[in-house]
Amino acid sequence: MSDQRVDLITGSSSGFGRQVALKLARRGDRVYATMREPEGKNRDTATELRAIADGENLDIRTIDLDVASDASVEAAVEQIIAESNRIDVVVNNAGQMYLGIAEGFTPDQFSHQLEVNLVGVYRVTRSVLPHMREQNSGLIVNLTSIAGRIAFPFYALYCASKWGLEGLSECLRYELVPKGIDVVVVEPGPFQTDLLKKTQSTGKVQRFQGYPELDSLWTDFMAWFEPALTDPEMLKDPEAQVDPALVVDAIVGLIETPAGERPFRTVVGLDIDTVRELNATTEPFRLRPLAAFGAEHLAGLGAEASKTV
Repeated sequence: MSDQRVDLITGSSSGFGRQVALKLARRGDRVYATMREPEGKNRDTATELRAIADGENLDIRTIDLDVASDASVEAAVEQIIAESNRIDVVVNNAGQMYLGIAEGFTPDQFSHQLEVNLVGVYRVTRSVLPHMREQNSGLIVNLTSIAGRIAFPFYALYCASKWGLEGLSECLRYELVPKGIDVVVVEPGPFQTDLLKKTQSTGKVQRFQGYPELDSLWTDFMAWFEPALTDPEMLKDPEAQVDPALVVDAIVGLIETPAGERPFRTVVGLDIDTVRELNATTEPFRLRPLAAFGAEHLAGLGAEASKTV
């Protein structure tokens, strides 16, 4: 069997996913850069990735995977196993953000937010786990957010999805330690990716208009938030910490860290001067429920609790 590591990356059409796929392939991995409709809506992106792979002799394979579809996920995983006989790393990167007054969104929109950011991660993870259990090894990297640890007005749907993903990831970590499978989360702050461009705004405008007290806060918030993500000059400021390469390096660093030495949580970038300290302060409390049941051995594969970048 080849020693080449096999990676599955979701949401590889842009942003962190695309950059992680390229960086891992350049390090010698076989990378399945998955995205929706690589021969349709994302055809240009998939063609460009394949051209880079051909030019640099990289093992990147673009395949269709929609995290919101059972059939799509199962087909993608079956293809990877048929071709490579294993999956060593999964990076659950695909995501979407709904931004606005919570009441303004419909239940269907809320369901879709959860479907992509939370259920989609579960769907992919559940599909690969039988293969990782058979291998008795594997790594699952879930991209959450600082909004998975703290809450903001206008972020109710997004925070709900990311807080949920934090809880799912922690429970999976405990359950999978005996199987030799590691689960970690990466918590980025705001970064210059396509996430803001693809943000879904409040659907029911009349309900949004029912909150005039928050109008100035919305204006002030976006005045801070948008430049952090859209101003190219911010990339030149080392103090700004909005270069996506920081997140890519953190993900690759976790993948290349030996099993048993990976922290559970890794904060990257701007954290509103809060999340790093929050993680450090609450870590002892995270482990108490395990101790109450004599299950401290499930805390992790011998890893430190948290890390900052």
